Amino acid sequence: DLYLGVGNALSIVVVLAVLLYWIGNFFYRLEGLQLLVTPLAALGSLAPLMLPSAHPVQNTGHVMFTLHLLISMLAYGLFTIACLHVVLMALQEKWLRSGASPSVLQHLPPLLTMETLLFRIIVAGFILLTLTVLSGMVFSEELFAQPLRFNHKTLFAIISWCIFAALLSGRTIYGWRGKIAIRWTMAGFLSLFLAYFGSKFVIESILHR
Repeated sequence: DLYLGVGNALSIVVVLAVLLYWIGNFFYRLEGLQLLVTPLAALGSLAPLMLPSAHPVQNTGHVMFTLHLLISMLAYGLFTIACLHVVLMALQEKWLRSGASPSVLQHLPPLLTMETLLFRIIVAGFILLTLTVLSGMVFSEELFAQPLRFNHKTLFAIISWCIFAALLSGRTIYGWRGKIAIRWTMAGFLSLFLAYFGSKFVIESILHR
């Protein structure tokens, strides 16, 4: 049986985020991001112990569900990196304006390069999020004879998709960047986080279902 409660899911997402960060280091100098990734990895390793899952995942025999689950975890991993990336960008911008940049940030690419990399991550994550929504619709159609089941998970996933779609459109049409990009990325990640982990936490840790 596959147990994928809040703790296990968080751990998987963190592992994927660390893996993506490691791969990214072959192409970009992102030493500063390690300051955020390392504590996250430590928390991710403890998450299954702090939030154990008591119920196995259903419908694991369906190929579409397995595919949907895999794509969604990859999307979460990419957007986790994007979230950490914008935090690092915000710190980088703050310290550049103050003129007192810590030594660790001096090894980072210029802010415009960081911004370009951020949108590359968001584009990849958005593609995976779109595939997540579509595969979820196909699975729901096969199992429940309806493409969408309107619950908290579906609602926040669609909100997140709309936020990132608006961000990418604003970037293309209006050249959105800087604080606007940071705020929209954080909002999209928060909505995506609530889509799965928020509802899962309420169901498992509060309602004990």
